[in-house]
Amino acid sequence: THPTFGPSFLTIPLASVVKRQFVIVDVTQQVKDWLGNPGSNFGIAVTSPDGVAVVTVGSKEGSASGYPPLLEMESSAVALVAAAPPPGMVLIPAGAFTMGNSIAADTDITNAAPISTNVSAFYMDVNEVTLSQWQSVYYWATSNGYTFAAGAGKGPNHPVHTVSWYDVLKWCNARSEQAGKTPVYYTNDAQTTIYKTGSVNVTNAQAKWTANGYRLPTEAEWEKAARGGRTGQRFPWGNTITQNLANYYGDTVSYAYDLGPNGYNAIGSVGGTSPATSPAGSFALNGYGLNDMAGNVIEWCWDWYGTPYAGGTDPHGAATGFNRVIRGGSWNSRASRPRCANRGNLSPAPSLGDIGFRAVLTLGQP
Repeated sequence: THPTFGPSFLTIPLASVVKRQFVIVDVTQQVKDWLGNPGSNFGIAVTSPDGVAVVTVGSKEGSASGYPPLLEMESSAVALVAAAPPPGMVLIPAGAFTMGNSIAADTDITNAAPISTNVSAFYMDVNEVTLSQWQSVYYWATSNGYTFAAGAGKGPNHPVHTVSWYDVLKWCNARSEQAGKTPVYYTNDAQTTIYKTGSVNVTNAQAKWTANGYRLPTEAEWEKAARGGRTGQRFPWGNTITQNLANYYGDTVSYAYDLGPNGYNAIGSVGGTSPATSPAGSFALNGYGLNDMAGNVIEWCWDWYGTPYAGGTDPHGAATGFNRVIRGGSWNSRASRPRCANRGNLSPAPSLGDIGFRAVLTLGQP
């Protein structure tokens, strides 16, 4: 029992507290709730004296009159949900981060000057969309008015590839409808015609950003997720790369930060090198619990490619353009491509053997 907020009325696992797997969705004026795990030494206190939610993760050890705060967050949103991420996804927490290249030695990156960018919390697929996942939606979609590529992959648990940006948007809409969610992408500004067929350059105005359906990450969301909570590092785990950490093409002669070995990754080479993809989950997770944010397949992002970065809060990229952003490097990429700050761009039409994607969900939608 909390000395101020009274007995707990909801039990959540300690691991959920430690990993911050909780979300402020709605807190009304003067609400004071205590959520905690009676068997642990941690709890969450929520207060709203001024209509602004304040969440404190504190230790139950110490004085009876106050709990030393370990983490505090504020939100202008107006109920608290102890949120378990949807199956196969993880929570990427809200907050500002430095987007772009902060490493002076990496002078080859000329299109990613560092800038402070703030991103709202969202859910992201732990793995790149696999061939089996793609096909499970594809077969439903093609019986429900959708037309897009069947995709390809080395095996059911390998990432899907040979899918264009257009294919991916339509697949996300189909995945949403199949799951009973509201699609994000439309072909008109009124957002009344769901994007299901053809090659349509959906605009920012035609994307329903508040919808609860699946979508591509923005470039800012992708980079925040890739960094895994780290700041100013080349890769999701640090400043050097080895084939024990990611599926890429080793070239230790060209890159001092590539520790090799050289050539195709041995894990990706199983079953052949055309393509040399590796099964989902072959390498360690990053700080946010994501696989393959460096290497395996390059990943489509939502944004039109443009320079400089927009920065600010929840940027959606340039209003127009010729190419879409691609990120992350692949099984066929040298060590420079999987860097967190490395930006690629490609026409939305090609479907290549080293490009795939993963999806996200906007937080707090029913």
